[in-house]
Amino acid sequence: MKIDFHTHAKLAKKLPFSHEYTDWLFREAKRSGLDALCLTEHFNTLGFQEVYRYIAGRCTREGDSLVTEDGFRIFPGMEVDIAEGGHTLVTGPLECILEMNERLEPHKTRETFLSFEEWSDMVKQYPVLFGAGHPYREGGHIPELPDELLDRFMFLDINGKDLARDCEGTWKQMREMSERLEKPLVAGSDTHQSFQYGCVYNVFENAVNTTDALYREIRKKKYRIEMSDDLAFKVETAGILKRSLKEIHALGGDYVSVLLKGAEI
Repeated sequence: MKIDFHTHAKLAKKLPFSHEYTDWLFREAKRSGLDALCLTEHFNTLGFQEVYRYIAGRCTREGDSLVTEDGFRIFPGMEVDIAEGGHTLVTGPLECILEMNERLEPHKTRETFLSFEEWSDMVKQYPVLFGAGHPYREGGHIPELPDELLDRFMFLDINGKDLARDCEGTWKQMREMSERLEKPLVAGSDTHQSFQYGCVYNVFENAVNTTDALYREIRKKKYRIEMSDDLAFKVETAGILKRSLKEIHALGGDYVSVLLKGAEI
């Protein structure tokens, strides 16, 4: 099972939700060769609940995953900011993700983000996977947290955007952190659109459909991380597309229509 552990369903968190755009993303994810993804949408994205209501309504529930009509598997999740600076990832049953998001409603602006300790205390109340998202990204301070708090993580995100910027340096930093904390590395593209799918992903020996099974496979090291030969090109191209589509929206245009018409040519 080829799975990406860090993805998004929207072009940008301040833009309105477009089900056509999300449908296109999932189709493209499958076309890229993936079998599944963890949908770690930003917890404070515009229309978070709407995103998941739509996806759940058009998918079949299998274990903790949501499966599209063409057999693509989606594990619900979200990306959550902490007060210290930095991002965390959670993946788990849809009802848990939605409940956690509702509880975070008073804490969705920079001034009100929960501290890592407060947030991780909440996480412990749910059967979810908990990871450090791109911990060495500029502006984040996760590596500076005390080890007793870092030990609460279940995995560390080796991130496509960081690998594109400095592949060797990112691997070095993340391997050192992984070894020091004895936490596994799991790969995520961090994509908001299609070209970035497949830049880096995990190949699991077994197909699974529950959060517990995902974690068991990770603990048993029954997976490997694969990187595309053109990882940097995929990420750069993705960034150009994202900026262009956001500019179309800012100018009053319909970026979804422009994108999908182009995809039909």
